[in-house]
Amino acid sequence: MEEIRRAAEAYYENLSEDKKSYARFKFSEMDKNGDGQIDLYEYVEYLDKDNNMALTHPRMFRALDKNNDGGLDFEEAKVLYYITQSGRALFCKSCNTFLTDVYFCCFQCFFKGESVSTYEICCDCYGGNKFTHHEDAIFRDNYSLLSQSRSLALAAPPEKRRSVLGKVEGIVDAANTVAGCIIM
Repeated sequence: MEEIRRAAEAYYENLSEDKKSYARFKFSEMDKNGDGQIDLYEYVEYLDKDNNMALTHPRMFRALDKNNDGGLDFEEAKVLYYITQSGRALFCKSCNTFLTDVYFCCFQCFFKGESVSTYEICCDCYGGNKFTHHEDAIFRDNYSLLSQSRSLALAAPPEKRRSVLGKVEGIVDAANTVAGCIIM
């Protein structure tokens, strides 16, 4: 979770002032009693209205609560903001663990875009073969997929490059929608 915290901090620091204000607004919207902390009840109530069951799990709340005081201050809530805005709300399709670091994804599902899911699984499930997916599935880690996406786009003829990038962007947008990233 520390890598996501670092990414969240970098993401927030590079937001426009308007978007930082919006993040503050969303925080205060979640903090119903105005005490500067989002407790588990406020957290679940707010996310429940968006039908985002994966993020409402108490285990997710505890992961966000870095100092384990039972509430999320704004610094901790920035991580939730990053997760929801960036599409980083990914959970293992096998064990439902929140994917905080390297994970594996079905290459075919990712690039063909015929499936809504890109079938992400954690390293433990992949390494232990604790998953079921289509028979000819080829899995790559998330960093390899990013690199291969760029390589495929750059390998396309210049006149088709924009089209290829558009398809990659469409796949990413679909994954973000599935991840329920427009919460905060």
